[in-house]
Amino acid sequence: MSHQDHLTVNSDLTVLNHVQRWFEQFWHQHNPQLTWRDSQLYRLNLALAEGFTNAVRHAHSGLSAETSIEIEVAQHDDRTEIRIWDWGQPFDPTHLEEPEPGTLREGGYGWFLLRRLADRVSYDRQGQRNCLLIVKYTNK
Repeated sequence: MSHQDHLTVNSDLTVLNHVQRWFEQFWHQHNPQLTWRDSQLYRLNLALAEGFTNAVRHAHSGLSAETSIEIEVAQHDDRTEIRIWDWGQPFDPTHLEEPEPGTLREGGYGWFLLRRLADRVSYDRQGQRNCLLIVKYTNK
């Protein structure tokens, strides 16, 4: 069995708290029987925040704040999936260099943080939009 929901918001960082509360409500509504600890919710909510923030700051840089970002969440028996859709230019995360441990630099940590918070992360162009997919499996 799976449960799904979606949310469309403007490209504006001030709605991040609303996005995270929406996700938490979905999580608690559809995960009462799962033995996942609160840390799983925390990891996914942090990944959602990072993905949303990147869409606003990077993908939609130079676009109107009214440009929409669509977020889809699906809870399956074996995994949770989050999709964040943006209208920005295509982006290839494989060209990013991994930050060296112990070094400081401005920016560039988001993609690596996402990969550590989730079990699977991908970023693909589909039609005129980009889709960030974040997957966390229940058995990990």
